[in-house]
Amino acid sequence: MLPEPDAQLCDALASDLRAAGYTSAALREAWGEQADDAVARGLRGPAERALGSRDDALATLGRLWGLGLEVLQSEVAAALPALGVEGAVALGLLTLTDQQARPAVLVRPQAFADDAGEVEWWIASDLDEAALGGPLPEDHVLGVGGASQTLARLQLTRRGGTALDLGTGCGIQALRLRRLVDRVVATDISERALRFTRLNALLNGVDGIETRHGSLFEPVAGETFDRVASNPPFVITPRVEGVPAYEYRDGGMEGDALVATVIREVGAHLSPGGVAQSLGNWEYHEGESGLDRVRGWVGDALDAWVVEREVLDPLAYAELWVRDGGTVPGTPAYARLIEAWLDDFARRGVTGVGFGYVLVRRPLAGAPTLARYERVAGGGEAGFGPHLADCLAAHDRAALLDDDDLADSLLRVAPDVTEARHHRPGEGDPSVIELRQGGGFASTIEVDPAMAALVGACDGDLPVGTLVDAIAQLMEVDAAHLRADLLPRVRELLVTGFLSFEE
Repeated sequence: MLPEPDAQLCDALASDLRAAGYTSAALREAWGEQADDAVARGLRGPAERALGSRDDALATLGRLWGLGLEVLQSEVAAALPALGVEGAVALGLLTLTDQQARPAVLVRPQAFADDAGEVEWWIASDLDEAALGGPLPEDHVLGVGGASQTLARLQLTRRGGTALDLGTGCGIQALRLRRLVDRVVATDISERALRFTRLNALLNGVDGIETRHGSLFEPVAGETFDRVASNPPFVITPRVEGVPAYEYRDGGMEGDALVATVIREVGAHLSPGGVAQSLGNWEYHEGESGLDRVRGWVGDALDAWVVEREVLDPLAYAELWVRDGGTVPGTPAYARLIEAWLDDFARRGVTGVGFGYVLVRRPLAGAPTLARYERVAGGGEAGFGPHLADCLAAHDRAALLDDDDLADSLLRVAPDVTEARHHRPGEGDPSVIELRQGGGFASTIEVDPAMAALVGACDGDLPVGTLVDAIAQLMEVDAAHLRADLLPRVRELLVTGFLSFEE
C-alpha cells in the first residue's frame, strides 16, 4: 500500500522538482518530440537513448519517474537535495537495491491551460506496462491517460460552490475541478487511488479536496453538488474466471450496468442548475440502439446532451482492451482473453459498443428543455468545454423565446463557419450547399439556398425576421411560410454553435 503522504515531504519534493526544471516542455526538449511521442505510446527506448550520459537533475528525474528506469542512489541524492533519498522512500516513490534506486511509481509533469491561466502539475501514479515489463496488476492506479484528458477538456468552465469527482483515480479531475469550485469531494473504491489523490494534491499545493472511500454514490449519500465529473470504470469486461478486472477501468458489473447506474443516480446528487459530465461505454443489442439505452437511463427529469463518438464491433472492442491491459497480441493468453470477450458478447446479444460523452443537468425550475442524443464523429476535443458552455447558454436563451421573440433577435454567424457549394458540370446553381464548422464538433450540415442566405446575412446588424422577409421577397416565396420553415432550424444552429446571439 502506498504510504499516507506527508505534507512536509511533499513540499520538499515540489521544491526539488521545481529547481530541476522538471516540466513537460523541458523533458520534451531533452529527449525530442519523436521520443516524447514514443513515451506516450509506452516506448521508452528513444527517450532513454536521447538522454545518453546526462547526469543532471532533469535527466535523472526523467529516467526515474518519467520513464520508470532504475538510476544510481547517488544521482537521486543529487537531484533531490531537499527531499533526499530517504524522504522519497518514505513517500513510497522509491525502493532501494544495493547502489540503485528503483522507481515505485511514476511522477510525470502535466501542463495545461484553462480560463484561469496556464498550469504545470506533477502527477504521481502507478508504474505503467513499459516500466513493469508486463501486464498491469488489478489494483493499478492509472495516471493521466487519454480518457482522463478527454474528460478534462470537456469540462464546462462555469464556477460553483461544490463538486464531486466520482471515481477519482489519481485525482486529476479533482485538481481541475478545484480551480472552478470552493470544495471538491473525491471518491473511489480504491484506497490506493485515494492516497495518490492526496499525494498529488499536497505535491501541487491544492487544498479543498476531501477524499472518501466507497463505491459509486455511497460516500455522498444525501448530498448534492453544483458540478459532478466522472471517468468511471466503464470498460465492459467479461465477469468470468481468468479475465483480469482492473479497478481503474472495470466496474465489477455485467455489461454496461455500471455506466447505467452512474447516469441513473447522478441526478439525485445535482443541485438545481447543477451539471454532471462523464465518459461512458454503452452496448448495442439487436434492434436496440445504444443511444436509446442511454436515453432510458437519463429519464425525463434532467436536461441531457449525449454525444457518441464511435461504435466498435465486438472483436475490435475486445482487442482494444486486452491490449490495454498489457497482454501481447499473438500469445495464447491474448487469444484466450479475446475469446472470453466474444463469448460474453455473443451470450448477451451485444452487436457493438458505443463510446461517448454524457452531460446531464438538473433544471433550475420547471421541466427539462434539452434532450440531444447524437453521433458526432468529426472534430477534436480541444475546445469542447468552451464550445459546450456556449452552446448550452445559447440553448437556454433560445428556449425562453417564442418565434416572434426569436425573429426580433440579432444573430451572428460563428467565425469558424465556412460555406462550400458543389456544382454539377455545366449547371449554374449549386446542387449541394454545406456549412462547415471549423471548431467545436467540426460538423458539416447541408442547407438549402434560403438557409444559406440567412446564415450569410447574420452579421448582428438586422433582426432575423427582417432578414427572412428580405430573402422571401428575393426568392418570391411567402414570408410567413419561410419563417415557419427557417426559425426551427435557426434554433438548431444556435444550439450547435453555427450561430450565436449578438450581445
